[in-house]
Amino acid sequence: MTSRLPETAAVLAVRRGVREWVAAHGGPSPVVVGLSGGADSLALVAAAVVEAGEVCAVVVDHRLQAGSAEVAERAATQALGLGCVGAIVVPVEVGRVGGAEAAARSARYAALETVRDGRPVLLGHTLDDQAETVLLGLARGSGGRSIQGMAAWNPPWGRPLLGVRRADTARMCADLGIEPWDDPHNADRRYTRVRVREEILPLLEDALGGGVAQALVRTADHLREDGAVLDAYAAELLRNARARLAGTSALSIEILATAPPALRRRVVRAWLADQGVTGLVNAHLQAIDELVSNWHGQGGVAVAGGSSDHRLVVTRERGTLAVRAQPRI
Repeated sequence: MTSRLPETAAVLAVRRGVREWVAAHGGPSPVVVGLSGGADSLALVAAAVVEAGEVCAVVVDHRLQAGSAEVAERAATQALGLGCVGAIVVPVEVGRVGGAEAAARSARYAALETVRDGRPVLLGHTLDDQAETVLLGLARGSGGRSIQGMAAWNPPWGRPLLGVRRADTARMCADLGIEPWDDPHNADRRYTRVRVREEILPLLEDALGGGVAQALVRTADHLREDGAVLDAYAAELLRNARARLAGTSALSIEILATAPPALRRRVVRAWLADQGVTGLVNAHLQAIDELVSNWHGQGGVAVAGGSSDHRLVVTRERGTLAVRAQPRI
């Protein structure tokens, strides 16, 4: 099958990315590829057919633009022409929670989850996408986790092209004689990511003499490695903080108070996720940390989650942190 693809520089770069990802995660096996019809995902499909084993392409039709069904069917046909064993189109309804981009992403991932049937799902995010993600996280100022970028493997999601430039995927499509779909949203400057891509990153590259995208990605890699170590320590601390309070979901403040603040906040974030708390921001974590490290009788901290009748509040009670449901007023 390797003779199907020309050995151009772009083709070899994309294939290398997929081959190395496959080798790092257990060798060839059936996979799903999320296909938009754009250059990145088409190049990924072509390389995965050669390097990853049986490939089924899944095209999620968000139905947000006129003619989206035709675009989706065309992408599915292209996938079959590239050697996929199957290609399906999944229409979805996109909600409004979190804004247009976030809602479309949630609908897309949910659709891919429903059809993957236990297989890994490969996504066409490139080095350029990673750099944009890191820069956006830095601008939000949400801490180290927000600038760790996307992981190459976050089961079931795989991203083999995080070391591949977007220009290579476009060049590979040209080398294969494939015409990718050019999503008009990718040029719409109402979207923050588009402005980062077309204005801010090029300005930084020019002002700093190039190499900015690669430097941002290296930073994300280092932070992700550091984060994995901190997460392991936080998991141990969480177990200890729970061990003294068997049978409850509360945490021992005595255990938490002896930990460094950065580690303590990781524990609180993980603990709250287990309690169904969503949408945590830095202000929440700081206020909850004050209940542990600087308590002077202040009340609980309201957090997102709960129901239409009750809100969730983190409280300090008899030497513990607990999450309580309180009636909404």
